[in-house]
Amino acid sequence: MARLFVLLLLLVTSGTLIASQVQVENVRTSAGSERTRVVFDLSGDVQHRVFNLKDPDRVVIDITGAAISDSSSVSDAGLIQRLRSAARGDGDLRVVLDTDGPVRTQSFLVKPNDQYGHRLVVDLHPGEEREEPVRTAQDSAQRDFVVAIDPGHGGRDPGAIGPTGAMEKDVVLEVGRKLYYLLDQAPGIKPLMIRDSDTYVPLSERREMARSNNADIFVSLHADATESGGPRGSSVYTLSQTGASSQAASLLAQRENAADLLGDISLSDKDDMTRSVLVDLSRGATLEASVELAGEVLHELAGVGPIHRGDVERAGFVVLKSLDMPSVLVELAFISNPEEERRLQQADHQWDLARAVSRGVSGYAERHRPSGGRMASAGREYEVQRGDTLSGIASEHRVSVSELRSANDLNGDVLSVGTTLRIPE
Repeated sequence: MARLFVLLLLLVTSGTLIASQVQVENVRTSAGSERTRVVFDLSGDVQHRVFNLKDPDRVVIDITGAAISDSSSVSDAGLIQRLRSAARGDGDLRVVLDTDGPVRTQSFLVKPNDQYGHRLVVDLHPGEEREEPVRTAQDSAQRDFVVAIDPGHGGRDPGAIGPTGAMEKDVVLEVGRKLYYLLDQAPGIKPLMIRDSDTYVPLSERREMARSNNADIFVSLHADATESGGPRGSSVYTLSQTGASSQAASLLAQRENAADLLGDISLSDKDDMTRSVLVDLSRGATLEASVELAGEVLHELAGVGPIHRGDVERAGFVVLKSLDMPSVLVELAFISNPEEERRLQQADHQWDLARAVSRGVSGYAERHRPSGGRMASAGREYEVQRGDTLSGIASEHRVSVSELRSANDLNGDVLSVGTTLRIPE
């Protein structure tokens, strides 16, 4: 009788585990010359880990508490030769993508919209994954400063078009690639490309990719335009909570935000936008840091060419919302101006622009480089280090700013070096 009871208990427990698992309902792929994308359609939210292995080359994706149908398979799709999957003993799922050579990987989670549910997106790019430097005991507490580089528009959304037909999406992608190269050479900085090919990425996915990869700052690259074609020069914008700082900024925000209407995610997604507003209202320190970052970049751009306005401007850009990190939008020049359109297409000038943005970002990173801090033995306390921000600490420990404030009875965002913060469970 006791043996029968144990058997029944195991069957009930097993059935409960299966019912509680997130199901991989479908696997979709798309392949281009510069990227292969794998999308896992999920029945719920998950945690995941992605890493690369060699000899043979393959990408391993561990998805916590998930299961996949035996009929789900992918073969010969772009960089992928085959997909394999297996359940692990702890109830998790391991997916292995056999690739035809070394690849770089990026992954991020996407929340449900009107067309799809929860999704895990894994992008594969040709080339070696960058090796992490060997860390000594002296610097092991300090992690890389992650910079999300977001070339605007892409794919079916060309952005602004110059007098001779130059497209905004093309010139900002070229500058973004050059900026990635420069930051990749800088010690202690790890760049992340949000879009590295001519593909359309909805605004909400850009934010999710930055957040999922623990980006410390977000830099969105664009090229300005007006109907008259006369204005010229660079501008740098941050998010405004109360309205645009100029009429031009307001018009620009409307133009950039309208781009998302071309994609699958509507701007009228009430839940997402409500969440965005609530985050923005409690993020004064992040806005202050955004202005500091924008000032650094604007100062460096002034050494490359004319500046449209001498001060950092503010406007309501959707792409900068819902980001728990300092975020700026850089208008490199006016592509509607014939002279600036010509220069934007020149590789030398693209390098000059990329160097200027790189210097601004590096200067900011030098003062705000994230520190691992000194964790208590229980692992749920953190000692504030010089350069820390409340939003940065929250992001590092995967909690919300409001939870961090509540756990430590904080009324604002001012932190004192040496203060010990409790990290909520």
